[in-house]
Amino acid sequence: MRSKSINFQQTNAPGSPQILDIRREQLKQWLHQCRAGTLELFESIDETTFCHQAHSEFSPVGWHLGHIGYTESLWLLERQDKIKSLFPKYRRLFVADGLPKSERVKLPPLCEIKRYLEAIRNKVLLRLETIDLDREERLWRWLLQHESQHTETIAFVLQLQRWRDRAPVGASWQNITTQNKFTVHPAFNSPMAQVSCLDSEMVCIESGSFTQGNDSVDALDNERTAHQVNLGDYYIDRYPVTCRQYGAFIEAGGYQNSNLWSQRGWRWVQSEQVTKPLYWSEDRRWDNYPVCGVSWYEADAYGRFVGKRLPTEAEWEKAAGGNSPYPWGEELPTEKHCNHDNTVSQTTPVNAYPKGQSVYGCFDMLGNVWEWTSTVFEGYQGFAGFPYPGYSQVYFDGEHWVLKGGSWATRPWALRSSFRNWYHPGVRQILAGFRCAKDK
Repeated sequence: MRSKSINFQQTNAPGSPQILDIRREQLKQWLHQCRAGTLELFESIDETTFCHQAHSEFSPVGWHLGHIGYTESLWLLERQDKIKSLFPKYRRLFVADGLPKSERVKLPPLCEIKRYLEAIRNKVLLRLETIDLDREERLWRWLLQHESQHTETIAFVLQLQRWRDRAPVGASWQNITTQNKFTVHPAFNSPMAQVSCLDSEMVCIESGSFTQGNDSVDALDNERTAHQVNLGDYYIDRYPVTCRQYGAFIEAGGYQNSNLWSQRGWRWVQSEQVTKPLYWSEDRRWDNYPVCGVSWYEADAYGRFVGKRLPTEAEWEKAAGGNSPYPWGEELPTEKHCNHDNTVSQTTPVNAYPKGQSVYGCFDMLGNVWEWTSTVFEGYQGFAGFPYPGYSQVYFDGEHWVLKGGSWATRPWALRSSFRNWYHPGVRQILAGFRCAKDK
């Protein structure tokens, strides 16, 4: 399941037939690893959970599985070689702009959708042997990331569903997720994870330019084009905001103090009657874990509470290493670097991965929880939609905010410092936290 071979960022150089064979074999290996991780989430699932809509904003997990197969067939078979759809009866069900989310609960059984995915994958692997890799590799990598993103959605929707279905009154989110873990990660027992409390430590990022964005073959359209950004001196939190730190905001009446909220945020918190993060626990054993399940509005209000602010996307990306694909450099993400790829299936202490810190000494810049920024999602200069114009561009509406870094459920194919996630500021179901910044 884990990708451990050729670096995802470095296998797109054209070359001899031998080099092309290596790239082709690497794609095949990634396709297998990515699919194995996707199907692992369904190993013990029942049909009710498979078809259930856990939240009005998200489709049933079974729909996401079918959509993965539909999209792979559409882009790698039907649109490339004009191959007719293998399962035309599923088109309206699994296309993204087909049925409303509430009508996606009438699904074929899991075993049938698995056969659907397998039949498509068999055709895809045959085609991989003969494609012009220099022309198509970017599309194939996009498909890997498309599946990765839907796998992450499946993971957090399953957690949300288990939490809501099984939690008695007063139960904590972390207790429920712990009951559903498969393994205990070594990070829980590391010496650093036993620190009782973390101060709000910040690091200074000195002024200068860095390369924001990404032009490599795996970069999504919204990451392009790479460009130079010059920033002045600023401070940024060494760690994501922890539950202990956020608890001080709750105890001080932060949710009742309108002065801490933007106008839209205050209307939101009153309308939704929010008094704590969605995935909140009163158990002090979770003090050093990142707060998770907060909206952009909550993160923004907390920043005011402590006299700080959310970092811009550029500030966050520079602090994460700027000119390197990962905070720690060029090496592909592994379990020693960060909490990702459903290895732990919940958050870990914010200081549990010292080998993953950035050149500036920031921890947890990738994995664990997504981090809100103060930047509205829009295209960089020179933006060109791929593989179709609306993939990212439809969200350049001024109503979505950029998140960076990835979560414990983010797959390695979608994990890099330049990757951009985006959501409406009132969304809390995603695995999101934040860190703060301030001017020097």
